[in-house]
Amino acid sequence: MSAPAREFSVSAEDAGARLDAFVGARAGVSRAAAAKLIAAGAVLVGGHVAAKSSRVEAGMSVSVSLPDEASATLEAEDIPVHIVYEDDNLLVVSKPAGLVVHPAPGHPSGTLVNALLARAGALPAGGDAQRPGIVHRLDAGTSGLMIVAKDEATHAALTKALAARAVIRVYLALVEGNPDTDTATIDAPIGRSPRNRKKMGVVAGGRPSVTEITVLERLPDTALVEARPITGRTHQIRVHLAAADHPVVGDRVYGRNRKLATALGLDRPFLHAARLSFEHPSTGARIELEDPLPTDLVAALAAARTR
Repeated sequence: MSAPAREFSVSAEDAGARLDAFVGARAGVSRAAAAKLIAAGAVLVGGHVAAKSSRVEAGMSVSVSLPDEASATLEAEDIPVHIVYEDDNLLVVSKPAGLVVHPAPGHPSGTLVNALLARAGALPAGGDAQRPGIVHRLDAGTSGLMIVAKDEATHAALTKALAARAVIRVYLALVEGNPDTDTATIDAPIGRSPRNRKKMGVVAGGRPSVTEITVLERLPDTALVEARPITGRTHQIRVHLAAADHPVVGDRVYGRNRKLATALGLDRPFLHAARLSFEHPSTGARIELEDPLPTDLVAALAAARTR
């Protein structure tokens, strides 16, 4: 017996992924299990059966019927969340470090989505059932600006804008060492690490990924940089900076110098989504927002300057 099909909307971050990889990640099953579901006709893309090797595109709707699966119900939870901008169509939040964006296998509650559902008059819609309104994601350890749509049309428009690279996102990061040049463009494909499937990496055959880097301040053994992801892959900035031999300070997955993070008082990656710019889907007005560094990163940067 199968539960009602779950609907997943392909975000700009997921665009280009193989169908079996996308279904596995979204449905919380292995890639092999996803392939079996696709072969059994339990996965429909835009209402049609597709090959497991087909590539998903931003805005596509993928329906997955999981056998014997109980439908998960999202619960509203009283979790504080700072709203930077809000109107009838969308809102922009300043996500704190440590807050997971949406429920997932092994983390069913206590997320940003649960927090937003508790806000009267701000029940987000659009996207798939477990990620209502979420246009793009931030890693749990990353703080900063995120867009959330309140209706299907806004979600669809923003997803397309993100895929078209019309949403500008700028991050601040403190990295290990000093880059050789003040500006650089890292153009390297990203995919699952063949040695550790829980990690991403620069791999042959990965999805095209581009990040622009500008050095803002050079310090004795670190540098404050501005990172602008042109594409939007999972862990993109962290992976690209690590591949350039300048990983984000405090990154326990891709970093190298844990003693440095400890010396600076960091218990999470020094990565913050500081600026966001996009055209409002309904009004056409340009929305430009900034989010200052949170106190823990301010303190870490001050410590880095005095080393």
